[in-house]
Amino acid sequence: MHDVLQLDMSGLPQAWISVEQAAGYVATRSVAWSLGEVPLAVLRGGTNVRTGQQSVLEVPAILALRGHSRLNLFDVTPCFSKAKVIRRDRQTCAYCGDRQDARDLTVDHILPASRGGPLSWMNTVAACRACNALKADRTPEEAGMPLLFTPYVPSRFEDFLLKGRRIRADVHEWLAARLPKESRLS
Repeated sequence: MHDVLQLDMSGLPQAWISVEQAAGYVATRSVAWSLGEVPLAVLRGGTNVRTGQQSVLEVPAILALRGHSRLNLFDVTPCFSKAKVIRRDRQTCAYCGDRQDARDLTVDHILPASRGGPLSWMNTVAACRACNALKADRTPEEAGMPLLFTPYVPSRFEDFLLKGRRIRADVHEWLAARLPKESRLS
C-alpha cells in the first residue's frame, strides 16, 4: 500500500503519512484540499440504522491540511542517509560513471572521514567498490580521480522522492513537476 503525501495549505510537502492517519484527517474535516482523480483507498464502515447506507470514506493520494505549518521545512536540511545519497546520484559512481545496482554501491567521503571529513550531503558521493578502494584514504585530487559530478543538498521535493517509498505515479509526477531545473532526479 502506498503512503499519502501530506502538504501544508500552501502546497509544501510536510510528511508521508499512512492511509489510516489520512483517513483520520478526512473524517475530522481537517483537509483543506486534496489532489488525485482516483482515491488511494476507499474505506467502508458500518451501516446507518436510519438510512440503511454504509459509510464510505475516500482517502486521496495527496492532501493539504488546514492551518499553518509551525516551521518552514525549506529551512530544514533533509535528513542524510546513505541510501538517499545513492539515489540522489542515480546509482552512478561519481568516479568512473558506471551505473550499478544500489546494493553494489558504497558511499564515499570526498574528504576522508579519517581526515575529518563529515558524513554529510556535500562530502559524500556514490562510488563503486572498486573506485572506493582505489581512492582509499585520499582526496579525489590526491588519487587522480576527479569527480564526474558534484554533490548537493536535495531540495524538499527531491527529498520526498529520495525517501525510497513506493510512490504512486500521479504523486510522483506531482513532486517531479516541482523539482529544481538542475535536479538530477528530473
